[in-house]
Amino acid sequence: MDFEPTEDQLLIQRTARDVAERVLAPRAAARDASGEFPRAELAELARLGLLGIAVPEQFGGAGAGAVAYSLAMQELARGDAAVAVATSVTNMVAELIATHGSPALAEAWVPRLVGGELVCGAFVLSEPDAGSDPVAMRTVATRTGAGWRLSGAKQWITSGDHAGCMVVWAVTEPRAGHKGITAFVVPGTAPGLTVTRLEDKLGLRGSSTAQLVFDHVEVGDDSVLGSPGGGFALAMIALDGGRIGIASQAIGIARGALEAAIRYAGERQTFGQPIIKHQAIGGMLADAATWLDAATLMTLRAAYLKETRQLFSQQAAMAKLFATEHAWKICDIALQVHGGYGYVRDFPVERALRDVRVTRIYEGTSEIQRLVIARNLLR
Repeated sequence: MDFEPTEDQLLIQRTARDVAERVLAPRAAARDASGEFPRAELAELARLGLLGIAVPEQFGGAGAGAVAYSLAMQELARGDAAVAVATSVTNMVAELIATHGSPALAEAWVPRLVGGELVCGAFVLSEPDAGSDPVAMRTVATRTGAGWRLSGAKQWITSGDHAGCMVVWAVTEPRAGHKGITAFVVPGTAPGLTVTRLEDKLGLRGSSTAQLVFDHVEVGDDSVLGSPGGGFALAMIALDGGRIGIASQAIGIARGALEAAIRYAGERQTFGQPIIKHQAIGGMLADAATWLDAATLMTLRAAYLKETRQLFSQQAAMAKLFATEHAWKICDIALQVHGGYGYVRDFPVERALRDVRVTRIYEGTSEIQRLVIARNLLR
């Protein structure tokens, strides 16, 4: 693997860095305090082509691949993790429809999604009693004369109250286990779809997380993504790629926190010298920098394998596990280096610690990643 990004990849990274510094970071603290959804920011990202980085150009995407996507996500999360997660999910939904939907389905939805017309996308898999075990889902889709009728409740849905386009998983054959789950593309404005709760979260407060209820939501046969019964496989494919996105998000948050800690440690003086020169502080920052470098390389390796159409599930699970677990440690170190100042909202590291915590949970908990890795060791 060549670890030097191409010029196209660097261009996307620079674009993401510029918009993160110019648009996202200046409002990150205010958005965290107010919980305001980043509608205007997502529109700007759409204008710059950052809502469909790996989506084929024929559907309005950049067609730049998984490495460029990872680099961009790191930059956006460094600016504002709440905006980054909405961007990540939209990219994932758009790529899934473009890759596995019929040509008509992809043409109907993907250009409007990556172009910003639909605001953002939502990945509607988890339920109140079915998170890490999607086969336990209770949302059902029953046949009608014209298509399908969806009924059930979904939980922990990022941007669920704002998404114009959703990929929704439902049971279509209850006795078939994972082969009885089907994925559907559903408009966010579909009659019978309601938002019943918005979560009041520890972090990522500018990213909405919704509970949705589907009360006899009608969709046509042409809304099936892939084939009936093929939804579980699509979810696993999407989550493998999504783990690269979450690892990248964790890296971006951690990088911003580490940079803040290094600046502070170079300016703050005790006992006649900058605190970074004290062995205890310098050692913590050295560990953090080493973990961050390792996480970045692991994540780019997984992205490269995905982009070159090689098997990458194991590497994506390892990258997400290592990056998210160590990003939490890095943000904790950054807060500790700031001392009491790190614990107040005048400094950004307390927000980083809150924002990064969920990366160890969503799109596959650390425990699920270990299960995936362990099972692959036996093959």
